[in-house]
Amino acid sequence: MNVSSRETTHTVSHFILLRFPSHPQMQLLYFGLFSVAYTLTLMGNTAIVCAVRWDRRLHTPMYILLGNFSLLEICYVTTTVPNMSANFLSTSKSISFVSCFAQFYFFFSFGCDEGFYLCIMAFDRYLAICRPLHYPRIMTKQLCTGLIVFGWSCGFILFLTPVVLISQLPYCGPNVINHFMCDPVPLMMLSCSEDTTTQFIYSTFNTIFMTGTFLFILCSYALVILAVLRMPSAASKCKAFSTCASHLAVVILFFGSVMVMYVSPGSEHPVEMQKLVTLFYSVVTPLCNPLIYSLWNKEMKAVLKKVFGSEISVHKTLIRSHSESSTNTTYLNKI
Repeated sequence: MNVSSRETTHTVSHFILLRFPSHPQMQLLYFGLFSVAYTLTLMGNTAIVCAVRWDRRLHTPMYILLGNFSLLEICYVTTTVPNMSANFLSTSKSISFVSCFAQFYFFFSFGCDEGFYLCIMAFDRYLAICRPLHYPRIMTKQLCTGLIVFGWSCGFILFLTPVVLISQLPYCGPNVINHFMCDPVPLMMLSCSEDTTTQFIYSTFNTIFMTGTFLFILCSYALVILAVLRMPSAASKCKAFSTCASHLAVVILFFGSVMVMYVSPGSEHPVEMQKLVTLFYSVVTPLCNPLIYSLWNKEMKAVLKKVFGSEISVHKTLIRSHSESSTNTTYLNKI
């Protein structure tokens, strides 16, 4: 049995992604919508990264972590949306076996990293609000750097085991994935043999990761809220809540959709519901995050206006100077 399973493991060389079956006109509409969403996501998150990089006022742990989170969002959305948009114009809708599992690995590794970054950001807010006197001593440059490295690398290390286990399942028969990306649940359903051990390991991993990180964030913010309520000044309360509100909104968007999909029994969800929920946390959430952070955070909003307002002014000045130079040259030539 084991020999035959190993022999059939690599008989499937590619998969067919059904994505959103529709008329060709709708495929073009989907291509346009996802291309615009991807472009806006890149622009919004890049703006935050540039603002944190260029303005020295934002060189604090909170904003450095936010800048890294925005960069992570760019990587996260790039693993799926460009390929998905391109396949709307493709007739084959195919993806190779290796590319499918590479997409699976990077997408969920970046997703895990986002979960860890949200925990790190919650821990930073806890220290800043609940332990303000000890904050500079605890959140040193070395600790901040270590947390950044941990946030980027941990997901890639932890998610290696589930990806390897699922990729080693025997795939000998239908290769059509009723999804717009290489999601683990449809992939395991295509396997020729039902490997309950792999399914159990994958489900346990998701449950522990999602509930563990979510409970950590909830406990952190429960302590933060208690500390804020004890503040005597209304202005201090308002400022503390404003710095935490954007982060809490992102936490709710991210964990709300992901936990519905992967902590509850995923195989029992209707296929179209799986697609919509995955679409929400893979495309909509990264698009909304820059808006949330820029609209709810007054300091970030002011820096974005200053940085990009000055860039636009410089650009206009250069254009005006070039235009005046061209006019003067033309006038001298006439003379």
